[in-house]
This record gives sequence, C-alpha cells and structure tokens, in this order.
Amino acid sequence: MCEIIAGKICIEVTVVEWYLKVLKNYVGFEGRARRTEYWMFVLFNFIASLILGFIGGFIGLDSILSYIYSLAVLLPSLAVAVRRLHDTGRSGWMILLSLIPLVGAIVLIVFMCQDSQPGDNKYGSNPKL
Repeated sequence: MCEIIAGKICIEVTVVEWYLKVLKNYVGFEGRARRTEYWMFVLFNFIASLILGFIGGFIGLDSILSYIYSLAVLLPSLAVAVRRLHDTGRSGWMILLSLIPLVGAIVLIVFMCQDSQPGDNKYGSNPKL
C-alpha cells in the first residue's frame, strides 16, 4: 500500500502500521480519519478475531479470547469510526445508527465507504492532503 504525500513521495504503509496509528490515537474523537485508516483497522481486527477464536477453540476457551480482544479495542474502534464519519462531513453521533437493527449497520457501511469531503470541514483539515 502506498501513501502519497504532497503528490511526490510514495511511502509504504502496512496494515499493521495503520492499526498502530489508530491504537496510538485511541481516545481521539476529534479530527478526521481516511477510508484507508478505518478499513485497515477493521481488516486487522477481523483477522485478529479469527485467529484468537481459532486459538481459543483449540485450547478449549471457545471465544473468550475474541471477547477480551474485542473489549480491549472497543474504544479505539469507536474513535476511528467517529473520525471516519467526521471525514465524510457527518456528526460522530451518527454512530448511534448502529443501534437500529440491520438498516443502521447498512447505512453506516455506506457512510464509511464514501470518499472524504474535499478540503477542510468543521471537523478539521482533509487527511488526504
């Protein structure tokens, strides 16, 4: 994966680096998060949960390890989701749509897949620039 900075430099950024970036900003609900930052965090969490579920099943703990991991990354997950919503120009309170069964999750997925709002918005400067 390549991140363009100032249109000139190409820096390789791995899934783990995106994941660590979110963890370092685990209580940062202000600002904006790029699509890549959000979806790489989701991908890493999905893979980690699968691995922990498999290990837990293998050693007889069922999904306890996955639950503990999910609890540990709950706050960073909420923070990056709120920042992602900010990037699309929406309030972080839109995360409460997830409380509406099925429809809320679908709407949030659509919001998370949308491109960044160009330029600055009331939540900060565009993280792509």
